[in-house]
Amino acid sequence: MNWINLVREDQLTQIIELSATQPQIIFKHSTRCSISDVAKNRLEKSTVPQGIDFYYLDLLNYRNISNKIAEVFSVYHESPQILLIKNGQCVYDESHGGIRMEDILQVANRN
Repeated sequence: MNWINLVREDQLTQIIELSATQPQIIFKHSTRCSISDVAKNRLEKSTVPQGIDFYYLDLLNYRNISNKIAEVFSVYHESPQILLIKNGQCVYDESHGGIRMEDILQVANRN
């Protein structure tokens, strides 16, 4: 898994722009949460699809970015949480044990 570290709010603009041509994933991770570790490990053990960028947000160090994500994409903050961005919109979000690569890909591949 080649995570792109999400460390600046202005990266959200880039994510929105890139989502017009390919799906973008944001994974919000709490380094103090064992459930978050399980979700992250499950993603990392999955086959990583081509043509999707995966962003990693460390919630403890970048809470302000997490708050901005909730505002920009109109999603309730949870941790861990995965968001799928297509055409500038969050078309899928899931949290905790519901984070599975199979589900993400199913939504990402819809037209």
